[in-house]
Amino acid sequence: MVEKGHPRYRSLKLREKILEAYHKGVLADAGIIAHGRGEAFDYLIGEKTRRPALRAIKAAAALLLLAEDPVLSVNGNTAALISEGIVELARLLDAKIEINLFHRTPQRVKLIEEILKRAGAREVLGTDREKLKHLKGIKSPRATASPRGIYTADVVLVPLEDGDRAEMLKRAGKTIITVDLNPLSRTSRKADISITDNIVRAIPLLIRYVKKLKGCKRDELKKILEGFDNKKNLEDMLRLIDLQRMRKL
Repeated sequence: MVEKGHPRYRSLKLREKILEAYHKGVLADAGIIAHGRGEAFDYLIGEKTRRPALRAIKAAAALLLLAEDPVLSVNGNTAALISEGIVELARLLDAKIEINLFHRTPQRVKLIEEILKRAGAREVLGTDREKLKHLKGIKSPRATASPRGIYTADVVLVPLEDGDRAEMLKRAGKTIITVDLNPLSRTSRKADISITDNIVRAIPLLIRYVKKLKGCKRDELKKILEGFDNKKNLEDMLRLIDLQRMRKL
């Protein structure tokens, strides 16, 4: 039991959520490792949303609103930490939700679908009931894609580390948004918009920006995107991390 007065209360509560999801079978062992890696980077940025992340979130909101067929990809960690936020974001955008897992088993797919349905999702794609297609160039189970979802999407939100698939989806002509606390990961470097932030902070902010920008004209949304440089934004985040590191010494 974590006391509310603990200086890292929120981070430790998220850790508890991840462990609970693991014990229920929602997460594979690797999901715990991935969370720990992200937790380390979150510590480096001060466990708060930084200005480069806000710029990326605003650009991501504009892109999602311009998309014709957006899809939100969900893995075990995302389902465990922010399922209700994913469902709300999908509803606001009229986007599809699709399960995609590296360590894929029928049990995990079923559990994640149940979590999303309890959170209010009407339809969840990427289940074993579908005749899934396979993306070329990926040898892992992440190659699966729903013919009504990621396979035909123009914009895909790929939260948390997913470098191989992010790269292949880009080669397939799709525009990629990622939420990844590691600005040096292949996912962050290959994505069109990289949100370097904790997903539990990023998704609510993304919802807020989508609501704020929903009434904007397409030209206004395009202008937001034109003013965003993902490479420069990642460099700004790396400089910020370095500054934070020096302050902690």
